Amino acid sequence: MMRRALDLARLGTGYARPNPLVGCVVTHEGRVIGEGWHRQYGGPHAEVNALASVADPTLLPHSRVYVTLEPCAHHGKTPPCADLLVSKNVAEVVVCNLDPNPLVAGKGIAKLEAAGIKVETGVLEPEGRWLNRRFFTFQEKKRPYVVLKWAETADGYLAGPYFQSVAISGELARVAVHQWRAEEQAILVGTRTALHDNPHLNLRAWPGQNPIRVVIDKNLSLPPTHHLFDGKQQTVVYTYREKATRDNVGYVVLSEAEDLFPQILNNLHLRNVQSVLVEGGPTVLNSLLKDGLWDEIRVLRSPKKLGGGVSAPKLGLAGLREQRHIGADELLVFVNEASR
Repeated sequence: MMRRALDLARLGTGYARPNPLVGCVVTHEGRVIGEGWHRQYGGPHAEVNALASVADPTLLPHSRVYVTLEPCAHHGKTPPCADLLVSKNVAEVVVCNLDPNPLVAGKGIAKLEAAGIKVETGVLEPEGRWLNRRFFTFQEKKRPYVVLKWAETADGYLAGPYFQSVAISGELARVAVHQWRAEEQAILVGTRTALHDNPHLNLRAWPGQNPIRVVIDKNLSLPPTHHLFDGKQQTVVYTYREKATRDNVGYVVLSEAEDLFPQILNNLHLRNVQSVLVEGGPTVLNSLLKDGLWDEIRVLRSPKKLGGGVSAPKLGLAGLREQRHIGADELLVFVNEASR
């Protein structure tokens, strides 16, 4: 039943943010009588949708509710779910993960138990933490969840000589990249990638909400005619030079005396950005790798060879979580155990 609740929670990916992904299953004598998930930020929570789907509410006092995250205990955009469960007089609540948000953090469990509801916690806890890894990182580390992504050739290059842009991945892999963009709240590139590739950093091959574009342009050297400054989606430029915000493009001046990426991640945290997909070049990628400021790496390895060019970052096999093919390309997924 909890696995079903986790499956339901995943359906909110890209839409519930910055709220966590939550699924809920209501059972009576081992039979599912209601299901729901948090479909969209600002909308009803999973418990509300699941309880509303129960055809016979008279069964609720004898029901068991499975929910992937501790029911909220505070008034946000919606009333507390813990209060709703109490008002329905459910018999038992089974929880996957406790909520690290200080506004909840055990208060939801306490409300349920004070009302005489039996509570069990920690069911499939590791799976729940992985599902909501962005939310947990944001709450616990006070920074966004950082995903590094790059495509490399079989001989270890991610661009041609002098950063010449080269089509490395196949069509299926490119679709997967757009899906990843839909799943993360922001997407980041450095100056050189922005200059040479002139990317849109939007969704064209997958449905969903365009991510916030994050650009590093220390000296404001990027041409204003580039796609990143077209005003079609929210864009944040991190720089050392003053410039006024215009056309949906904001400029944040950083200190040259402090390390660059801690400042950027701290500012994104203040903006309530829970995750960022880094599609930068080797300078950005290697800096984040060196500082350990990453949580996940996704490498698309093509069977193509270039014979020379800009080298991709070098990785061993430490932290390898997943290895599979997307079309002709091999996907390698790594997790940073030191940051968990």
